[in-house]
Amino acid sequence: RTDLNGVDRLIVRRGQPFTISLYLRSGSYQPGISSLDCIAETGPQPSEQYGTRARFGLSSSIDTSTWSATVTSPPGDMVALSICSSPKAPIGRYTLTLGQSEKIEFILLFNPWCPADAVYMDNEQNLAEYVLSQDGIIFRGSSKHIIPTPWNFGQFESGILDICLRILDMNPKCLRNPGKDYSGRRNPIYVTRVLSAMVNCNDDKGVLLGNWTDGYEGGVSPLFWRGSVEILRNWDTQSCQPVRYGQCWVFAAVACSVSRALGIPCRVITNYLSAHDTNSNLVIEHYVNENGELIQSRDMIWNYHCWVESWMTRPDLKPDFDGWQASDPTPQEKSEGVYCCGPIPLRAIKEGELTFKYDAPFVFAEVNADVVTMMKKKDGSTSKVTTIGLVGQMISTKSVGSDSREDITHLYKYPEGSDEEREAFTKANHQNKLLQQNPDPGLHVTIKVTPDMRKGCDFDVFAVVTNHTEGEKKCRLVFGSCAVSYNGFLGGNCGFKDLLNVQLPPGAGERVPLRLNYSKYGGQVTEDNLIRLAALLHDYSTGQAKLAMRNIVLDNPEIKVRVSTVPFLCHTFQIFFFFLQMYIYFLPLFPLFSFVLLLCRSISQHSNTVIVMSNQTLSA
Repeated sequence: RTDLNGVDRLIVRRGQPFTISLYLRSGSYQPGISSLDCIAETGPQPSEQYGTRARFGLSSSIDTSTWSATVTSPPGDMVALSICSSPKAPIGRYTLTLGQSEKIEFILLFNPWCPADAVYMDNEQNLAEYVLSQDGIIFRGSSKHIIPTPWNFGQFESGILDICLRILDMNPKCLRNPGKDYSGRRNPIYVTRVLSAMVNCNDDKGVLLGNWTDGYEGGVSPLFWRGSVEILRNWDTQSCQPVRYGQCWVFAAVACSVSRALGIPCRVITNYLSAHDTNSNLVIEHYVNENGELIQSRDMIWNYHCWVESWMTRPDLKPDFDGWQASDPTPQEKSEGVYCCGPIPLRAIKEGELTFKYDAPFVFAEVNADVVTMMKKKDGSTSKVTTIGLVGQMISTKSVGSDSREDITHLYKYPEGSDEEREAFTKANHQNKLLQQNPDPGLHVTIKVTPDMRKGCDFDVFAVVTNHTEGEKKCRLVFGSCAVSYNGFLGGNCGFKDLLNVQLPPGAGERVPLRLNYSKYGGQVTEDNLIRLAALLHDYSTGQAKLAMRNIVLDNPEIKVRVSTVPFLCHTFQIFFFFLQMYIYFLPLFPLFSFVLLLCRSISQHSNTVIVMSNQTLSA
C-alpha cells in the first residue's frame, strides 16, 4: 500500500512482507542447505541494543512478529526472497545487507493495516480518508459562521516523504543523540510529539514561523497557502530555514501531511471558541473597563483553533485510552521546555484525567475552561462580571468520504449538565465550572445579528436585554464593538453605544440596535474579517453586571464573472466583473489586477485558451 509513493524505489510498511528477486549462479542455492545472513540497519549508529539493527537468516516461513526472511520460489537461477520487518521496528531509511556484499536501500513506514502495529486502524474507509487521501477540508470562521477551506495535503507528491524524514533528522533530540532518537521512531507517540515541536520553529530548525500581526514582510500571509507541498519544499530548499508565515490551521495541516506521509492516520480538528489558558488554572480571565471596552490579557479565547488528531495505541497509559490522540504544533505554551503539545488521548480530556501524558490540562482548558470577566473601575478596584458564553463549541473535522463537516464535540466532552460531565469536572477539580451550572435568575443580556453581514456594507447588530425578576429594573447598557484577530488579539473600535437609562419592567425585554458603518469598521478589521461585539449590562439596584460577547465574521463582497463570447485560441474576448457591493471602490488596484491575472491564468490552464486583455476588458 505504498503505490502512491511511486515505483522508482522500495518503500514498504512495517510488519508486511515484501519480495526481492535475487539472480544467482546456477546451482548456488540449495533448499534446506544454503543459508543467507540478512542485516537491516537504520540511522547513523545502528545498534541491536537500540533496535536500529536487526540480524536474521532464512526460515521455513515468514514470521510477521519480527524480522524474518524465506524463499518463496522453486530452486533456480532466480530466487524470490520474501522479507518481513518487525511491526515494532523504527521507521525511516534502511540498508538491507544480504550475505557478504549485496546491499538494498528501502524506506520503512508505519503500517495502519497491520494489526500488530501501534497505528492499526480496522476500517478501510477511515484508512482511505486519514492515510491515503491527499485532499481535505479545514474549517475556519466562527461557530455560527463555519467556513470550509480546501487544503491539499500532498503527502505522496514527489520528494515529500524525503522531506518528512529530514524533519525527523533535524529535530534537536536527533542532533543530540541520534541512536536514541532513531530508536524512538518505532513509537508513534514519540514521533507525533517530535512533529508537534518541529512543525513550528520556536526551539529548532522547524518548518514554519508563526505570525499573528498585520504585517508579513519577508514572507506571505498564512491565507496565501492552499496546501502543504509548497511549504515543505520551501523549507527543504531553504536549508531548513523556517517558511514565513503560518497560523494555526497551516501548522495543523502541515503536521497532518507529515503524519500521513509516515503512515500515521491523522486528521485536522477545529475547535470554535478555543481557550488559551496560560497558567493552567482552567480559568480564562478577561478584563473590561466601566465602558465595557475589553482590555487585552494573556489569557485569550481564540475564535477558532486548529490542531491534529493521530490514531495510535497508548501502552504507556492504563487500558482503554487508545485511539485518537490530540497534538498541537502551533507554538502556544512550552511543554517539558519545548513548544509542543501532546499527544493526549481524547478520552482523557473527556474523562477529566489531567495527570495523563501529554499536556492534558492545556487541552482540557481549550474545550472546557471557565470564563471569568473582571471589571476594572476608575478607582482601581475590580468586580466580577457574570459572563455568558461557553468555550469548546462545534469541534469539527472533515467527514469520511465527503466534504461535509463532522461534529466531534462528543469525543471531547459529555453533554452539558449531564452526570458524566459533572463527574469529569469533579475529577479534573474544575470547581468553577460546577458552580456555573446553576445560573442565577435575573437580568440577562444576549447579542443577536442579522443573517447578511457583508464587508463594505452598513448593518445593525442587537443587544437583547431581559428582566426575569419580579420587580422593575433600571440599568445601564454599554454596547461596543472592536476588530479582533481570530486568535483573540483586539484591534480598533468599530462602533459604540452607551445607554444610561434602560427601564425594564418585570418579565420585559428590549432589543437595542448598534449600527456598524463601513466607514468606521473598514479601516479596523484584519484579513480575518472578524468583529467582536460586547454588551455590558449594569444593574443600578444591585451593582452587579453581566457581559455578553460574540464574534461575527463578515462575508466578502460577491463578485460575478461573465465571459462575453465562447473563447477561441488566439482570439481576444472580454471578461466582465460585476461587483455587487460598493466595497469595490475601496479596493486597491493592484490586488484587483492580481486577481484578474490569476483568474486568466486559471482559465488558460484549464481550457488551453490564450487570453489577450485590453483596457476595455473590465466592466463594473
